[in-house]
Amino acid sequence: MAEFDTAPAPSRVAPDRARTLGALGRLGSVMVTRRRWVFGIWLIALVALGSAAPSVFSSLAGAGWQANGSESVQVRELAQHHFGGNSSAAVQVVVHSDTAAIDDPAVQQTLTDVAAVFDGDTRFGDVIAPQPGMTISPDGHTAILIAGANASTDDMVKAVDDVKMQLTALSRDGIEVYPTGSSALWSDFNKANHDAMIQAELFSWPVTLAIMVLAFGSLVAAGLPLLLTVAGLVASAGGLVLLNEVTPISVWAMNFAMMFALALGIDYALFIVARFRDALRAGDPRAAVAETMDTAGKAVVLSGLTVLVSLSAVLLVPAPAVRTMAVGIMLAVGFVLVATMTLLPATLGALGTKVNSASLPFAKRQHHRSPKFAAWGELLHKHPWPFALVSVGILVALALPVLGLKVAMPSIAVVPEDAPVRQGYELVQAQFGNGAPGALQIVVPTTDAATTAATASEVDGISMVTPPQLAADDSDYALLQALPDVDPSDAAMGTILGDLRAHLPDSALVGGAPAENLDLQHALNTYLPLVIGIILVLGFLLLLAALQAPLIAILGTGVSLLSTAAAFGVAKSIFQDGHGASLLGFTPQGFLDGWGPVFFFAMIFAIAMDYTVFLLATAKEHYERSGDPKKAQVDGLAHSGRVIFAAAAVMVAVFFTFALSDPLPPKEMGIILGVAVLLDAFLIRLILLPVLLRLSGHAAWWSPSWLRRVLPSIHFSH
Repeated sequence: MAEFDTAPAPSRVAPDRARTLGALGRLGSVMVTRRRWVFGIWLIALVALGSAAPSVFSSLAGAGWQANGSESVQVRELAQHHFGGNSSAAVQVVVHSDTAAIDDPAVQQTLTDVAAVFDGDTRFGDVIAPQPGMTISPDGHTAILIAGANASTDDMVKAVDDVKMQLTALSRDGIEVYPTGSSALWSDFNKANHDAMIQAELFSWPVTLAIMVLAFGSLVAAGLPLLLTVAGLVASAGGLVLLNEVTPISVWAMNFAMMFALALGIDYALFIVARFRDALRAGDPRAAVAETMDTAGKAVVLSGLTVLVSLSAVLLVPAPAVRTMAVGIMLAVGFVLVATMTLLPATLGALGTKVNSASLPFAKRQHHRSPKFAAWGELLHKHPWPFALVSVGILVALALPVLGLKVAMPSIAVVPEDAPVRQGYELVQAQFGNGAPGALQIVVPTTDAATTAATASEVDGISMVTPPQLAADDSDYALLQALPDVDPSDAAMGTILGDLRAHLPDSALVGGAPAENLDLQHALNTYLPLVIGIILVLGFLLLLAALQAPLIAILGTGVSLLSTAAAFGVAKSIFQDGHGASLLGFTPQGFLDGWGPVFFFAMIFAIAMDYTVFLLATAKEHYERSGDPKKAQVDGLAHSGRVIFAAAAVMVAVFFTFALSDPLPPKEMGIILGVAVLLDAFLIRLILLPVLLRLSGHAAWWSPSWLRRVLPSIHFSH
């Protein structure tokens, strides 16, 4: 290692190379020169996409939480085609009266009115009246009417959206009416989630603007990140509506896209605008834009590519909702990235020195090279080990609980207590038993139906098996309903499902809503190691290509993994163990929602690598200029520290506003991502990574000659 301490910087740029504009620098110049064209094209694009944007939440799909190709999905499709739509997507309408029995004329009239709501709507299949001993409670005061599913799961959620107000309006004179079942669950949850996301976004905007003003000290400069974000949001919303015409896109895709467009749009604009204001001191706006895009622009592009690559790994998971959430974020990031490369430089070129207009008094003392962060860098350089040990110790301590993390698909607790679907669900449990809302469905050839019914009734955890129902279309299938004796979200449900599948005849297929959740959870768990591996490898390769230094690429990837583990450790303590649950206003489920590890890992790692690129690209720029590892470490912090601090403050504010929502999944998302950014920005980017640069010296930037010949030539100095 001694040779690294004395060797000159092999990647240092020659003086003539440093004065030559790269592709992004030339692009920035063109954007300034042709800014009227840029503004015109963006205006046309935003008007075109913006016209579709208002319908984004009503147009997008409401379901998609399934493992494509799984046994449970096969059962749902068979039940839908051969049994009048009596599948897991069917709508179950609970009619209850404390005083009147089901055979009371008023209750019978209510049941007739409920059935009439479904008449003429082709999305609903056969309407099955309440059956004694099956869908009429033992005390005779509760009945379940079933409206079959005659459309896709997404269309069934929209169908419930259309009729649930009519159904609940039938409650009168002591008779209660509640639509429930899987389709109704997603209908109520999507609405609660949408309302929470909008509320969080509205709350986060003024907080974000305040942080921007403090960071820039100028109202005009502070407004530019918000301009970029609005452009990205409008474009991605319209793009999702158009993409939904080709393939169903989950409504959750827009929720996540809104959040990421706001967070990353501000992140990128902060980095670009801060660098532009520094370059503008030479007096030429066009040259300042060119220099900014040639340096900070490269870091933004590499950061955006890292985010896109991380999220692309999620597309491997065979679950439509999970895939389209990733697509939504990727689309938003793509639009934000394009706007950063085109609209932002054109706007900066048009503003010129006016970017500093409406400055606050303290702003006149600001410089791109922050004296405070320079002093912090010097302190880390003098005393690296204490800071390294404390930082790693905190992260490891926070990460340790992740070893006991449990995951499962969301329970009924994810919807508000006053939601009709939850009221109906709890009523069914009270009248029919804990497992009644989550009946398992068994489709089997008619010749094996009797054997299947007898075997299923002997499986531990099954309280009742209904008589075989023959297919309505005379096909050779029979349908049985097996009622478990535990809540559908109980951990024992997995054992019950496994025993059924193990003991029933090979011709029998077991499905139903609980089975669909368990099959999806199995797929998520199966693909998690692959997704993590791909993200880590691709993240490392992108860092290696950008920095052309294998050691720092490995270290940058490794510390990002450490902050991600710490964020999940905190999530386990809060959402599984319930620490702080009363303060945050939720009831813990005893597990983390099943899609969290796959999806949040990709999101957290993408954000972590975002900061990694900003810090290391700035440090590499100074190393290319000086060949001095100390100057690279100190000036890397001095020039990027304020931006990283401000960007992290914005992201934490944006994410933590989602922690204020009532539905549990947005709360999980906000807290996990907010904690991840907090830990990553302050313990890793502003402490641990600079310390690693200090300890590795020249070795951090060393690269073998054969590797430099293979990698693309990327330089950050101007």
